[in-house]
Amino acid sequence: MGRGRQKAKHTKLARELKSFSPDVNYAALQREIGVPAEEDEYVDKWADMYADEDEEDSETRETA
Repeated sequence: MGRGRQKAKHTKLARELKSFSPDVNYAALQREIGVPAEEDEYVDKWADMYADEDEEDSETRETA
């Protein structure tokens, strides 16, 4: 007999969570994470450690 009350509480909680939309300060979040706002271009910091695949393919074709 207690299942109805329990289910009603879960349903109420689910509705509250579904409609919950907190106010998020995205500028503060971005500052906290440390992502610069003006940098849109991706820079691969590990690119200079490895040769490009295209260069490796051309080198193997020249020696073969």
